[in-house]
Formats: sequence, structure tokens, C-alpha cells
Amino acid sequence: MLDISITENMTLNEVIRKYPSTIGVFNRFNVDSCCGGARSIKAMAEQDKVDVKTFIDSLVEAAKAGV
Repeated sequence: MLDISITENMTLNEVIRKYPSTIGVFNRFNVDSCCGGARSIKAMAEQDKVDVKTFIDSLVEAAKAGV
């Protein structure tokens, strides 16, 4: 079984590079993963008013589906 590890300290670019299937989550949450890709998930969540746990859970689910 593949270990999916996504933390709030990872940058958006890191997540997309490691788990390309997560790009839809960024779109669904209206998160700019292009120009804002160097931000950490935590910084993005604070700035864009996104619940960190919900966002990370959604990323993990998408990453698992893409494996």
C-alpha cells in the first residue's frame, strides 16, 4: 500500500508534483496553484479562508484515487 503523506507545511507545488491527481482539489476549492504554488498549504488556507483539515483530507483522497 502506498503511503500518502500531505502536510500543511508542504507547498502547493510539492503536492501537485508528488500527486498530480490532486489538481482537481485545488480547482474545487478555488485555490490558485499556479501563481500561488510556492505557498505552504497552511499559508494558503489562512489567506484563502480554507479549512486546512478538510483541504488536506480532500488532497489525500484524490492522491489515493490517482495511484
